[in-house]
Amino acid sequence: MTGEDYYIPAAAMAISLAFKLPALRHNWRDPLLRSVVALLALAGAVFAFAAPPTIAAVNRWTGVANFSAPLVYCLITAFSASCLVLMVNWRGGPPEQTRRVSRRWILGYSIVIVALVALFALGETPEERLRDFDTFYANTPYVGQMIALYLLAHHVAAVVMVVLCWRWSLQVRGWLRIGLMIIVAGYLFNLGYDATKMTAVVARWLGHDLDGLSTYVAPPLASLGALISAMGFVVPLVCQRLSDQWQTWATYRRLGALWQEVQISAPVGTPSVQMAWWTAGELRVIQRESDIHDGFLHLGPYFDKGLRDDAHATAVAQGADEETARAVADAAMVAAAVRARSADPEGGIVGEDEETLMDACDGPRDLLRISDALRRSPVVQAVRRQATTV
Repeated sequence: MTGEDYYIPAAAMAISLAFKLPALRHNWRDPLLRSVVALLALAGAVFAFAAPPTIAAVNRWTGVANFSAPLVYCLITAFSASCLVLMVNWRGGPPEQTRRVSRRWILGYSIVIVALVALFALGETPEERLRDFDTFYANTPYVGQMIALYLLAHHVAAVVMVVLCWRWSLQVRGWLRIGLMIIVAGYLFNLGYDATKMTAVVARWLGHDLDGLSTYVAPPLASLGALISAMGFVVPLVCQRLSDQWQTWATYRRLGALWQEVQISAPVGTPSVQMAWWTAGELRVIQRESDIHDGFLHLGPYFDKGLRDDAHATAVAQGADEETARAVADAAMVAAAVRARSADPEGGIVGEDEETLMDACDGPRDLLRISDALRRSPVVQAVRRQATTV
């Protein structure tokens, strides 16, 4: 793998991190958000510092041959811990238990990082190795133990992540399950990385040469595993947000028929709220619902409870379930009231017996179902025709 193979995913992680930092600044107490930021930062750092050009530059800047080796191993170990902590916070549970488990993982992997630094300091690595440090120094006192320790820590994290994500995926549905399965797939690549690295190192211990597994096979597996796992963490959050936005706009569109139906009931000169094109969908839905309820207030004196009961009975006779029948009945009552209001431009009915007519009905119910019924129900269409001919 060339430097670009490392720097491109590092840049992708940096861009993702840049998008998350503003949210962290405004909500830095959120443990889940902190975990996401830590994971993105460490993932980007692992890719950036594991690139051969960066390894050579760090060794040259520090003046210590192979200084990059323990640095990269510590970053990989910290990244493994961040994945486990993120998973703990993502799954949730009692706050105290979540904090306790997170602290245990952080403490355990912090001890591993300290041990990695100590073992490197005790060992001797005079010859710089940019790509095959693991196998070249596998039999070196202390350094060989450092290599084995970082591989073991990474392997433990990968196994735990696979088990946790797989079990959790069996309990959930939707985008969360898809994301968990992607994470499992990514960590299977990480397990492949561990297997190839361990095989090459153990071969060295036994006097054999399988360095190619560590030098040429393991790095692509690690890169794929990290990228796929990162996608698994991101996909549920992004796709769920997109799904929520889609649902919001779908609600806005579905309310359109009812909103247009009751607009005629608004008194002449009633100001309408103008919303900018960039206004959030949630605010547009709230405004549309508010307009509809205002329309109901103006139509209230024209609601006919008897007509609604007849429409309900007709819908039930045609095979509609109770919720649908109620929505059809309310939609029919609204459609008839709109036409009655149009036939009384001076508001004579309102002036005559407003309170009695308002008390005669319970008012419309589910706005979405009513709006759908206005568009599709033959019962409502029949009421419209009847009201027009009267």
